[in-house]
Order: sequence, then structure tokens, then C-alpha cells
Amino acid sequence: MLTALLRLFAKLPLAWLHSAGAMLGWLTYHASPSYANRLRENLYLGGAWHNQGEFNKILKINMLEAGKASAELAGIWFKPQIEVAGWVRKVYGWDVVEDARSHGRGLILLTPHIGCFEIISQYLSLQFPLTALYRSPRYASLEPAMRAGRTRPDMRLAPADVRGVRLLLKALKKGEAVGILPDQVPAQGDGEWANFFGRPAYTMTLAARLAQRTRAPVVITYAIRLPRGAGYEISFEAMPPPDPEESPARHLNRALENVIRRFPEQYVWSYNRYKAPTGARDISDQAE
Repeated sequence: MLTALLRLFAKLPLAWLHSAGAMLGWLTYHASPSYANRLRENLYLGGAWHNQGEFNKILKINMLEAGKASAELAGIWFKPQIEVAGWVRKVYGWDVVEDARSHGRGLILLTPHIGCFEIISQYLSLQFPLTALYRSPRYASLEPAMRAGRTRPDMRLAPADVRGVRLLLKALKKGEAVGILPDQVPAQGDGEWANFFGRPAYTMTLAARLAQRTRAPVVITYAIRLPRGAGYEISFEAMPPPDPEESPARHLNRALENVIRRFPEQYVWSYNRYKAPTGARDISDQAE
């Protein structure tokens, strides 16, 4: 039922989807106090603003962008892949990808929750095979639609469990690319506490472990949503060098912070980034 409904909405132009999404974002923010409070708190503590006026401006834009992120999924998932890839208007840093792949050790792509992260795998899997790690959605009814929308000829899905990690390793050993959402809260035992915008956040260690085991280069990628449904711009950036005194988890979070500070309007601040996974000691409200 949901898949059929999304396929119907997918017939709409991107500009229409974004207009409807902006309205959805506004309604969600004003209808859910818990959602609105978390968005405001995370944005405020993120510090990607200089005065109250700028904070209010970013907040207003962000609530609309969050709605666009939901509405655009219909098109991203269920329009023909070549049409979706055509929404990518510019690509920055493609030489970074080509250089990383030239070593033949595979490629680890880190895609934070900023802009339209869903379009990146759709675009890249037209260029080369890609295995993307995914976590089942909170609502089970969404999974059939999500799997249907993300299944493309050269895009494979790997569940966020031991079997999925094996699939990622297998792809890297074949010299292929893998995609990971690095700012999701991992399961207990799959991460460590590290500061994220000045607050301890349980942070995945998978990307660092994969890179260490396979020597695959790591690249950060993100897709920024253009105004008025004009499409997207995708950027690729080499992972910055680590500070010898910081942990791999803190190194990851620092790299993500650098990107998010440039585009705070399109980061998913409403995500509960500071929660503790089941079984982990919650230190999210303590200083590191």
C-alpha cells in the first residue's frame, strides 16, 4: 500500500515534491513539541550560528528542509534511476573519487545526514558497483518501500549486522565501493563515546576498522539541495588527516562537523544523535 502510494507521488515534478515537503516540515515542527525541542536544542548546541537572528533563520529553513527530505523520497526511490541521476546538476571533487579508486583497494564513502543523502547512492551506482549499509526503519511498514526504492542494478544493500559487515568487506576486497551513514547511533559494542559539537555522542567505529583492515581510502560525500526544486549538487572530499592525539571516533566526528558547519540549514538536527544504545552506559549528558 505504502509502496504504491509513493510510486504515485513519484510522478510529481521535484519542485512539487519539495513544495509539499516544505509544508510537511512546517506542520511537523508545529505539531510535535518533542520533535521541535530536539531540533532547536541540537541546532543551538551545534553552534553553527553567530547571533540569535542567524539562529532563527537557520531554524526556519531547517524545519522546511526536513520536510523536503521526506517528500523527495518518492521521486528518488521510484522514478527511473537515470532520471534521478539527472537531478544532479553539479559534482565537485570527482577527482578525489577517481584517485581513491585508482589504488584498487576499494572505496569507503561516508554520507552524513545532510541534504539529500539518498540521491548519492542512486547517482554513484550508475558509475560503479556500490554496497550500502542500511538499518531497518523504526516502522516495519516502511521497509518494503525502502528496499524497493533502493534496489538498483549495481546497488546492493547490506544490513547493519555481522552479515552486512561481511558484505562490505567482500566488496572492498573486490576493489568496489561501500557506503555508510557515519552519524547514525550504532548498536552497543559497535561504537565509542566521542564529542560531537561539544557533547558526547556514541559514535560508530566501523568505518575506521574497515579502513584499517583493507587500507581502503575514505571519502566524505554529501548532496546539497538546491532551491525551488532545481536539483542537487554532490561533493566529494578526502577524509582529513587525523590528529595523533584524537580517537578514530573523534576524528570522524570532527570531519563531519566541518561539513555540517558549512551547511547547517540542511543537516538533520532533529535526529536523536546523543541517545545511548540499549545496554550502553549513557554519558551523553556528561562532559568528555
